[in-house]
Amino acid sequence: MKPVFYNSSIQINALASAVAATLSMTLAAAPAHGEQSAVTRDNGAAKDGKGVKDDKLQQVEVRGSLGAYDPRRDDTASKIVVNRDEIGKYGDTNLLDVLKRVPGVTVSGNGGRGSEVRMRGLGGGYTQILLNGDKVPPGFTLDSLSPDLIERIEVLRAASAEFSTQSIAGTINIVLKKTVNPGRRELKLGYLFSDETKGPSVNLQVDDKAGRLAWSVAANVTREHFSRDVVQTEGHLDPTGIQDALRIGSMPQSGRRTRFNLSPRLIWNLENGGTLTSQTFVTINRFDTYVHTLFDTELGPQPAYPDLDQTFNTKQDLLREEVNWTHKFASGAKLDAKVSATAGSASPIEYRTGAGSPGVGALHELIESNNKVRGMNTMGKMTSATWEGHALAFGWDGTYTTSDDARRERDYHLPNVSFSNGDELYTADVARLAVYSQDEWNVTPQWSVYLGARWESIRTKVEGNTFSAVRNRSTVFSPLFQTLYKLPNTKGDQLRFALTRTYRAPAVQSLIPHRFSSVNNSQTDPDSIGNPDLRPELALGVDVGWEHYWSEGALVSVSASARNIDNSTRIQTVFDGSRWVSLPMNTGSARARGLELEAKFPLKAIIDTTTALDLRVSLSRNWSSVDSIPGPNNRLLNQTPLSATLGADYKLGKFTTGGSFVFKNGGEVRVSADQISYESVRRDLDLYALWKLNPKTQLRLAASNLLGQDYITGGSYTTASAGTQRSRTITSGAATLRTTLEVKF
Repeated sequence: MKPVFYNSSIQINALASAVAATLSMTLAAAPAHGEQSAVTRDNGAAKDGKGVKDDKLQQVEVRGSLGAYDPRRDDTASKIVVNRDEIGKYGDTNLLDVLKRVPGVTVSGNGGRGSEVRMRGLGGGYTQILLNGDKVPPGFTLDSLSPDLIERIEVLRAASAEFSTQSIAGTINIVLKKTVNPGRRELKLGYLFSDETKGPSVNLQVDDKAGRLAWSVAANVTREHFSRDVVQTEGHLDPTGIQDALRIGSMPQSGRRTRFNLSPRLIWNLENGGTLTSQTFVTINRFDTYVHTLFDTELGPQPAYPDLDQTFNTKQDLLREEVNWTHKFASGAKLDAKVSATAGSASPIEYRTGAGSPGVGALHELIESNNKVRGMNTMGKMTSATWEGHALAFGWDGTYTTSDDARRERDYHLPNVSFSNGDELYTADVARLAVYSQDEWNVTPQWSVYLGARWESIRTKVEGNTFSAVRNRSTVFSPLFQTLYKLPNTKGDQLRFALTRTYRAPAVQSLIPHRFSSVNNSQTDPDSIGNPDLRPELALGVDVGWEHYWSEGALVSVSASARNIDNSTRIQTVFDGSRWVSLPMNTGSARARGLELEAKFPLKAIIDTTTALDLRVSLSRNWSSVDSIPGPNNRLLNQTPLSATLGADYKLGKFTTGGSFVFKNGGEVRVSADQISYESVRRDLDLYALWKLNPKTQLRLAASNLLGQDYITGGSYTTASAGTQRSRTITSGAATLRTTLEVKF
């Protein structure tokens, strides 16, 4: 088999030409030395070291005073910023619990380990996740990061040139704590309890300064024990619709998880007004799970292994070091450059022990993997406000990542004897390079325009001992346009419009053609394998919105979006002649549409009252269809069709309380002409209460998933000759109580 090559490039279309021409004229007309009239919001380090802050995501505000600045209202590029107070309000120990309450954002499944974050109802790579503006390292999961280490979360609905345009649905940028408050000493002691999960957590934050040097250390340790009930039902109907197989499996799970996060930060205030910053991020995760599967066959043949024990032991470690240098020039220009290095490892081990059905031998299998990741990144941005009304920026973003994986499968009674197919080894190298330019132009006091262009290239090479080399290259040019118009003669009405070109590149794992086998192989429990022929998905997007601000903290917003996607990727299940296998495939064109409504306001904004009550509500409705798959329900895989959030916060003296209700619709999705998947509706009710016992001590109580709702998934696969195979899995849910004592010392 010859190596597979693929090259996809988006040629500069009319939109690209228009944006490029506009940028060219802008740059050509800019004088070498001009009168600086743009007001720059620069959160650099203060000379006295107080409130030292490094903000890579510098924003330029050309329309209002610094004191009145609100990124949600005033930035031309539409975004939502979740601040530190909102992040810590419920005392969450899982970042996914924080994100599920953000307007327009949903979390798949029951929000536990392995869940993914979605914007516009789309996950699986459609929603881009960034850490301090960088792509997250391979193997990084959001549930491995403590919310206590996060300063803010930025939700960008439309793409901007500064970040990768691998953001068809949008971008979520997680910014680690950057603010240094000298003299801060804070300790949080928490305990989580439910019928299924219990365990303590400890969080420590220490800040200080010495002359021009300011520093902070944030650390978190969480340990949880869990147990839950899982029931799986499998059935089969023959081609005439008569049931000829039924078995019910009990799959109780138990285990423990330990997580350690450490994030020290150093900031040097240089004599020339610049800063040099070092930020280190360390995460250590240990996850152990035991699953006992016992099938009761009521009709038809038994599975290959009706009595199966599986033990999973996983170790995940990540070290990331980031050095950031900022320098201000006499002309008013500013250079922000960063170099980062990442090293990580993952060592999952699985033991399988099973009593075989008649004619099938006993199973005693060991599957062990050892994955190592190394990476380097450099990115930078030069900003200039020398031309009146313009905020010009040029930048670069380059990353090189290499990962090695060794997978061996053994009889655990004979761990040194290889199976006939041998061990699997592979190495993956990913090189990404991007350059961009952008201009935020204040055309009039009411009208601002954002123009951007980004060129990005990704080259992937995968080599292994069980498959031919895979080489994949994608090159994308993304012109971007956003505009904000504040309606005249109104108190706070404004309109937004965005036109973007984005894409979704295949993940490395989805390209590797090596197989992960299932124990009881079937249409609804297939093996999985990568596809080296995958092509990137390309999307043209339009966003429009109306916003109304009528009082401090009061907002009503209505927005709509549309995405036309080429080379849509879908997980398909096929029979390869001996076993059922699932693999990603390009299935043609797809379309996605969305409508989002949001309102938040204090009660005093609508009635004359002194009651400190804040209310918020949001609603998201999403539609999509894939041309090559017959309807109904042929939407993009796992898209959440409807989600809603209701919330309230009340404050009275030293007491604060509030709650949040999150609704997420489910239903059937047609994966292919033969296959259907199902996900149940999800309803989450969370409450919290905070007592400030004294100026340095407060007690926080929180309850989540108070409805104790189970999570249900299912699927079916139908062929005219063999009939229909069905499966349904119910994972138990339980209300969780959490108490946290927060002390400043």
